[in-house]
Amino acid sequence: MAHHLVYFKKTSPIEMKRITLTIISFFIICSRELPAQTKAWTLEDCINYAVENNIQLQRQKLLTNEAEVDLTKARLSTLPSLNLGSDASIRFGRSVDPVTNLITFKQNISNSFSLNSSFQLFSGFAGLNTISASKFMLKAGIESEKVARNTLIINILGAYYQVLYAKGLENAAKKQLDLSEKQLFRIEKTVETGREPVARKYEMESRASDDRLSFTVARNNASKAVTSLKQLLQLEPGTEFDVLMPELEDTLIPDVRYNTDSVYNIASQTLPRLKAINYELMASRKQVAAAWGGFFPSIQAGGSLFTGFYKVIGEGVGDQASFSSQLKNNNSQALGVSLNIPLFNNYTAGRNLRMARLRKQDNELKLQLEKNALYTEIENACLDYNRGKDEYSAAASNLEYNKKSFDAVEKKFEAGIIDVIEYSTAKTTLFRAQTEELRTKLQLIIRQLTIQFYTTGEYEKLINK
Repeated sequence: MAHHLVYFKKTSPIEMKRITLTIISFFIICSRELPAQTKAWTLEDCINYAVENNIQLQRQKLLTNEAEVDLTKARLSTLPSLNLGSDASIRFGRSVDPVTNLITFKQNISNSFSLNSSFQLFSGFAGLNTISASKFMLKAGIESEKVARNTLIINILGAYYQVLYAKGLENAAKKQLDLSEKQLFRIEKTVETGREPVARKYEMESRASDDRLSFTVARNNASKAVTSLKQLLQLEPGTEFDVLMPELEDTLIPDVRYNTDSVYNIASQTLPRLKAINYELMASRKQVAAAWGGFFPSIQAGGSLFTGFYKVIGEGVGDQASFSSQLKNNNSQALGVSLNIPLFNNYTAGRNLRMARLRKQDNELKLQLEKNALYTEIENACLDYNRGKDEYSAAASNLEYNKKSFDAVEKKFEAGIIDVIEYSTAKTTLFRAQTEELRTKLQLIIRQLTIQFYTTGEYEKLINK
């Protein structure tokens, strides 16, 4: 058995350092040349990010917080008030001596302290009705926040599927370009061997050029759709963004039909857009009841504590009680009840009542108008879905026929039986069938998701499906 000895040349420290620096520089250059991997966003990623970071949605949350503050204010307004007061003064010239109640011209100092409390015993139940109205307004604010969130989700859903459609057109245009370039390459080889005329090559170059232009336009439209979705998400400037393309070919279209009345009956009990207006209507009814309180007598009870200090400044003044003893001796208390019967208040109570009634009537009309709008939207969505199923079925069948037809035309073209014009016509027809099948399928999917959203009102269930 032969033995092979391998000898390693001893490397000097200077050469080792040079080799090490070369390796480090190589990896630094490679790391710079490698592009950063852009995360592809799914529909769930887009919706979750928007719900957490959308500025308009955050502003809507602030309005809900304001309604909560108004409710706290209405509740605290029914509690007794408590105020502590104090004043101090130096009098010169003519004044009243609080000890003797006589007129004096001596300079003096006075200091008083008071503690007052009052409580509304009865005000025509205005306070209680105001609290109830504030509760309903808070509930309306919470539902309005959900409405803003749902509107944002629907907009993202539409923009997301616009991206899918634009990217689908881009992929279809790329396939058309690949077919043309494949045939152009084949014809170039046959022209070189003299089996086909040069004119056939020029014709195919023209068709490939048209397909390249169509692909460029489709790619730009896809980029524009991605940019629109990115702007809707309000991403930070400079953020890399792209959409993950789902396997649309594996997406199954369920064989279901939607009934408008059935969907509306569920949506009218589920969607926050009707709940919000209904809560506003309940609040306006309580506001009318609160406004009626302005016509009733009001009863208020209260109490107060008072004490003070008085000292004369000047020569020839005898001994005066100390500060602490005067505060103790001058202490007084009072309890009282007041009755206020409204006779004429410049039509303030009447104006408030009329305004409350007008707001209630407006909310009633607003609720009915929203119900009509919701029914119309659901009716159109159901009709569009049911019609879209027929369109998609026809488009899918048309695509299958065009695939078979194009395969036959392609074989004839490669055999030289037909010319470039006939081949291009068949290829264009196939492209139209592909885009039409994609359009009808995406429209059907988004219409189905919209109807499911009407019946659930929760985007988590929408994403899971």
